[in-house]
Amino acid sequence: MNEAVVLEHVEKHFKKYVLKRNYASFKERLVHFNWFEKNPNKEQLEVLHDISLSIDKSTVFGMIGNNGSGKSTLLKLIAGIYKPDKGRVTLNGRVSTLIEIGAGFHPEFTGRENIFINGIILGLPRKEIKKRFDQIVAFAELEEFIDAPVRTYSTGMYMRLGFSVAVNVDPDILLIDEVLAVGDESFQKKCIEKIMEFKNSGKTMVIVSHSMEMMKRLCDDVAWVRDGTLVRGSTPADTIAAYQSANK
Repeated sequence: MNEAVVLEHVEKHFKKYVLKRNYASFKERLVHFNWFEKNPNKEQLEVLHDISLSIDKSTVFGMIGNNGSGKSTLLKLIAGIYKPDKGRVTLNGRVSTLIEIGAGFHPEFTGRENIFINGIILGLPRKEIKKRFDQIVAFAELEEFIDAPVRTYSTGMYMRLGFSVAVNVDPDILLIDEVLAVGDESFQKKCIEKIMEFKNSGKTMVIVSHSMEMMKRLCDDVAWVRDGTLVRGSTPADTIAAYQSANK
């Protein structure tokens, strides 16, 4: 099988709650004393509609779109963070995700402890994490801070550690959401070099980004997520041009 990721007629809905407040002032609320009264107006919000997509192995696949269009939700469905309400998601290989900076890190634990926790979550035995530990720390450039609680880390340090763990667990499929926009220029360059190394070694990547230049540089294929559906041109350049034209 040549496909790394397959989505078949996938849909995702969320419940939208609007709390009706039938009082005009705080004084009125005190008088009525209805602290626990709720009159929620439930509404189904369709975020993704009938998404069918096949991503071949060894492909760098990009997803672009405006904020709120559904691209991050689609990435989380591929990651298994969300389950589809309809349709099916099939993955062929070990998946590593870098979707939110610091996601999965415990703020009171040290960087060292979080590396082991995240490695285990991603399916590596402790012995294998030990073997890769120095490599993870060196790539993240956190040798001086690895035994400090991660709550003391800056945003850039969080990102470096998260990216380093994600790419050093040897995944078959790597999912990245916008985090390459964080960090200094030298580390961004190092991340891109690592992505190209992954690509050349036959790994599959799915990247969400607002950087069209990065998408043009890295991606073999690009999909525009527009109002919960996919728009695709004949080439990545065509898809990006259509997106940019619609947002002028």
